[in-house]
Amino acid sequence: MSPVGGRCDNQRVSDVSIYDRIGEEGFERFVKAFYRRIPEDDILGPMYPAHDLVGAEERLRDFLIFRFGGPGRYIEQRGHPRLRMRHARFAVDKAARDRWMELMTAALEEAELPEDASKELREFFDGVATFLINRDPSASPFQFHG
Repeated sequence: MSPVGGRCDNQRVSDVSIYDRIGEEGFERFVKAFYRRIPEDDILGPMYPAHDLVGAEERLRDFLIFRFGGPGRYIEQRGHPRLRMRHARFAVDKAARDRWMELMTAALEEAELPEDASKELREFFDGVATFLINRDPSASPFQFHG
């Protein structure tokens, strides 16, 4: 590995994990930027209990670190991510999905990660956000569709 960029000259950037490119510090910076936006958000704020924001931040950071090539703290502490199951209690409709993406995108921009890493993360978040939609916008807020 080269000390500059953390890869051999003949290795493509896409072959190097995002974790190897941005490290713990990059994920920490990004996740903090996201959670700074949550308490004041009218759509997502109510989904995050104030007493657990620090815990939610830690869980997201550890999940992303694991998912993108870093240590497996998330799996060791919480097991399989089971994202749909863990988010089923939250009413995730298209508006919540779009706001989550908006805040994630703003956090990525604030964190100033390398463009290739930001692009890969945005693509991942876009797919996950859509996957987690569990409410039909025309349905009653008390019905579960998922």
